[in-house]
Amino acid sequence: MIPIASRVSDPAVRRLTATLYGYAFLSDLVLLYPLYVVFFADTGLSVGQISSLFVIWSAAGILFEVPSGAWADVVSRRLLLCLAPLVAAAGFALWVLVPSYPAFAVGFLLWGAGGALVSGALEALVWTELDRLGAVGRYARVLGRARTAGVLGVVLSGVLAGPVLAAGGYPAVGAASVLACLLASIVATRFPEHRTPAAEPVPVAESAMAARPVGAAPPRPDEPDTVPPANPDDDGDLGWWDTLRAGVAQVRTRPPVRAAVLLVAVVAADWGALDEYTPLLALDTGVGAQAVPLLLLLLWAGVTVGGLLAPAGERLGSRGYAALLALVGVALAGGALLRHPAGFVLLAVAFGAAQLATVLADARLQARITGTSRATVTSLAGMATDVLIIVTYAGYGLLATAAGNAVAFALAAGAYLVAALVLLTRRRE
Repeated sequence: MIPIASRVSDPAVRRLTATLYGYAFLSDLVLLYPLYVVFFADTGLSVGQISSLFVIWSAAGILFEVPSGAWADVVSRRLLLCLAPLVAAAGFALWVLVPSYPAFAVGFLLWGAGGALVSGALEALVWTELDRLGAVGRYARVLGRARTAGVLGVVLSGVLAGPVLAAGGYPAVGAASVLACLLASIVATRFPEHRTPAAEPVPVAESAMAARPVGAAPPRPDEPDTVPPANPDDDGDLGWWDTLRAGVAQVRTRPPVRAAVLLVAVVAADWGALDEYTPLLALDTGVGAQAVPLLLLLLWAGVTVGGLLAPAGERLGSRGYAALLALVGVALAGGALLRHPAGFVLLAVAFGAAQLATVLADARLQARITGTSRATVTSLAGMATDVLIIVTYAGYGLLATAAGNAVAFALAAGAYLVAALVLLTRRRE
């Protein structure tokens, strides 16, 4: 019986993962990625105006994140994954058709809304389908490979952006970006979706990262070793508002879920915000502008490796995960303070470790969520991440103005050392 079940489920798992990897790749194959800051500057925007656009972008994520997560739980996660690239494509088209600050602001609102539609819905759909196929233990490695596919899309966009810009200018770059989004939307229609509420407890050992393997403290008397069954109220017939309330209530009343949400936010936000400042850090090392993309390519290589290491990372205990976070903090600070191109090797290690830590933190969160509000709870983690990103933007700006990019980078990296210390302290308690 077991071999038969395996043969039946494997093609379905392959279809799911192939669709996921293609979707992630095309969603990030946006040729405007490496050029949009330059595009804004060429249009005449000041640094202050460009920074305000970043804030609008993050604020849009905060505004749309949780409502879209509840919508995904009520309507269709696949539908939202189809709509997200189309919304982003509308923003990119607006940028190149009407290049101006108001158009850029609206475009960032649309891009932020598109990202919010994906956040929560994607993780919830993948977890639910793998669980249905009896392959939920593969979630961390599947998510890690999906993140890697997205990184490869970013890298290829960096390779193609220059030649396309030289051949057709910003309109051609924008058209290519819109085309990639349209293809991603088409691929999303192939996602399977079976919406059946969970009725049985899921053993922690079978749910990839339910508790111990991503730095959690040992189980306490009030924290059982199985994920409890869904609340009887979570019967799959809740409306949007009730689904939203159920997701918020799960985070508010269940300490393990709340801790997992906070861990995702802390781990993902810091390096996600610092990534925007790596070009400035590269210029401070003394290299010319033409060498900056090469140094950034080194960072994305590290991110790629980090995503592929997810299967090995699943074996980390609480001390191992805390050590992983400490590595991120030390390598980020050391690479920045070195003030030399060689420091980007350390930064690549830090970004790879941070990618791995983010994947593991997300797997832990998915394993602890119960009921039918999975996308809503995941979106709450996304909203918390966006809030911390904005805080990091503000803090970095103040620190960099006073002490320079290297010092600001190093001090921001301290958040990982604090998180590692908290995890070790909880373990002792």
